[in-house]
Amino acid sequence: MTKIKGLLVMDVDSTLVQEEVIDLLGEEAGVGAQVAEITERAMRGELDFKQALQERVTALKGLPETIFDQVYQRIHFNKGARELVAELHARGYKVGLVSGGFHETVDRLATEVGIDYVKANHLEVADGILTGRTYGEIVTKDIKFQKLCDWAAENNLELSQTIAMGDGANDLPMIQAAGIGIAFCAKPIVREQAPYQINEADLYKVIEILDEVQ
Repeated sequence: MTKIKGLLVMDVDSTLVQEEVIDLLGEEAGVGAQVAEITERAMRGELDFKQALQERVTALKGLPETIFDQVYQRIHFNKGARELVAELHARGYKVGLVSGGFHETVDRLATEVGIDYVKANHLEVADGILTGRTYGEIVTKDIKFQKLCDWAAENNLELSQTIAMGDGANDLPMIQAAGIGIAFCAKPIVREQAPYQINEADLYKVIEILDEVQ
């Protein structure tokens, strides 16, 4: 059995991909501006994430389940996404995604680039229609940190052997706990508090930081 040498855990919206998927869903529901404003305030740390998520999900009530297929066509990986995952795998790393977004899109993104672990939110659907509610555990900043710890432990890794990366305030606990914590094209509060920064939308720059540190 190959020994795992490290773990990267990253956010999805505005990190792995260019868009905030919940904002795209809001646009489809005709409440794009309202949803985008709540997202922005939550990412800056001005709103409680769980409360902000519930507000935005409520605005999606009544959308057909098929909306995910439409929205998926509008999502773009950030530059270097596939190359980063492939290079980390070649170096004996595992890669995980932790998202305040939804399994309906995150699982598909994970499959496309070969991600090892995924934790995201679940939207409730009844008779093919979104109910405006989630079910199960909400992915908060504490859950993101917990998944970093859980996946590290699963692979017999110390937190010093991990990398965590994201753009929003709810990524800060995992960024600060990881061996290499990276603010990726991040909000000011995250850039101020993260040990490392990538301010160009190129995920492969993680490898430059990793090579520097090692």
